[in-house]
Parts: sequence; C-alpha cells; structure tokens
Amino acid sequence: MGETTVKSLDNRTTPSSPIVADGRFARLRARAPRRPTIWFEILLIAVSYWTYSLIRNAVPEQKAQALKNADWIWQAEESLGLAFEHAVNHAVNSVTWLIVSMNYYYATLHFVVTIGVLVWLYRWHPGRYAAFRTVLFATTGVALVGYYLYPLAPPRLMNGQDFVDTVLVHQTWGSMASGNLKHVSNQYAAMPSMHIGWSLWCGLTIFLLAKAPWAKILGLLYPAATLVVIVSTANHFWLDAVGGMICLSFGFAVSYFWYGSRPHRLPKLVEPVPGAVTRSGPPPKTEADREDADDATDTGAAAKAVREKSGSEESVSSGR
Repeated sequence: MGETTVKSLDNRTTPSSPIVADGRFARLRARAPRRPTIWFEILLIAVSYWTYSLIRNAVPEQKAQALKNADWIWQAEESLGLAFEHAVNHAVNSVTWLIVSMNYYYATLHFVVTIGVLVWLYRWHPGRYAAFRTVLFATTGVALVGYYLYPLAPPRLMNGQDFVDTVLVHQTWGSMASGNLKHVSNQYAAMPSMHIGWSLWCGLTIFLLAKAPWAKILGLLYPAATLVVIVSTANHFWLDAVGGMICLSFGFAVSYFWYGSRPHRLPKLVEPVPGAVTRSGPPPKTEADREDADDATDTGAAAKAVREKSGSEESVSSGR
C-alpha cells in the first residue's frame, strides 16, 4: 500500500496519511518521543513498582504446583546435560566472601543499576528515554503473567536436591526470598527471572548508547554476572533466565510498535516545540531531523530575503 502525498507551497512532497511504509509492511506511526518530566517520571516509576510488587505477591503461591514445575525444569535440564545449578551453588558457597558478596549483589544491584540507567537516559538521552522506559515496563508487565500461569519454586526450595539457601546460611540481609522477609514475598514466582530481564535491559541499553568501549563491555558483563549470581545463590534455574530474555524481547516489540522505531534509533534529543527558540547542536541524524532542519533553513532564508528587500526599498526611498 503506497502513501498518499500532497504538494506543499514550497513544492516539497509530504505524506498526508499517518501510515508509513517501510518496504515490508505498512504500519501506523504511533507517538513521537516527548521531553520527560522529572516529577511525573518519579511518580510513575514508584507507582508502577508498587503495583508490580502488589500483584506479584497477590498471585496464589500454589506450592504443590510450584514444586512439581521445579522438578520438571530440573529433569528437563538434566536431559539436556545442562543441570549445573547444584554444582555451581555448592562450589561458590564454599568461598564465604564470594557468596556473601553475591547475596548482597542479588539484593541491591537489581534496583540500583536499573534506576541509575533510567537517570542516565533521562539526563543524556531524553529523546530515547520514553521508548526504553516502555521496554522496561512492558517486560515487567508480561512477567506478571508468567508468575500467574507458571508458579515455580526456586532451586533452594526444592525437596531432596540439597541446594544451599545462601542467605539463610550466611545470615545476609536484604533478600525478599529468605528469612523473615519471605513472608511478604511470593516464594514461588521464579519464572521468569526479572533479575535477568532488568539486568539485560540495563546491559543492552548501555551497550547500544554508550560511546566508550569500556562502558559497552561493562554493559554486556552486567547481565552475565547476574546470571552467575542467581544460579550461585540458588534463587533461579538458568531456564528462568531464558524466560526473562523472552519477556525482554516482548518489551522491545511493544516499544517498536508504539514508537515506530527501535529505541536506540530514535533521536537523542527531543524535537523542539514549533515556534520555540532552538539551540545549536550536532547535525541531524535521521531523515525527520534533516527535514526539520531544511524547513528551518527555508524559513530563515525567506525571512532574510524579506528583510533585505525591505532594506533595499528603504534605501531607494531615502535616496530620492
């Protein structure tokens, strides 16, 4: 399906329909990124996480089904020859300083790094912030469906498999999965792993947008380290991580449909409001940016021509 076009006053052909053809299919261009508002974003994130926690913990625990599903996952991994969680759990637990560090990693970085990346996006990539935030929210939202449809016990709660609950053994604080805090958290919501979903979102965001090679490397190492941590602490199977990756893929698909582009392909800065004074900056990167720049140039040139013509007429008049 082609585009319907009209001729503008400057003979430039412009689309008259919101339908955009990209060579493969026609899709609706959803919303253009807008400049985020700091207080709205803080409130939105706080309310969203509160709602996520409320719904996640309100899902029926279904202990019997969760343990049955854990046995099935374990047997599936054994049939693939990839049931390595038990060996990793015991090996890392034998090094006290390492497993204690991983316990604190599991309890804190999940929030700290994610919030840090959101702040970085807000400050340095405002044009892409909303799209990446949409990825994160959609990923988290679809994870709730997984918790409801597939209750799953973590390895540390399995019967007869001798996994070590590292938080209990080493008496570290901060985990919602063990100790006294387990009574206010759903213990059987292990699939998908949002530690992986969120850490991979952070890692890919940094990798795609950071300029420094060392930052890109750290971005990729973060989700890899998180995978080692969730397995070592017996909080997840590695298949839970696959579930988190699938949820993240869904999040990127939602963002692509909503904004009509992959998040990192959107302009770094938000387009100015029509009529506002623009600031000087780097050359436009996208076709839309170039068209806007052309429009601004044409408008400026026309205004300049009018001023010069008026000045010429005044000179001639004064000369008379």
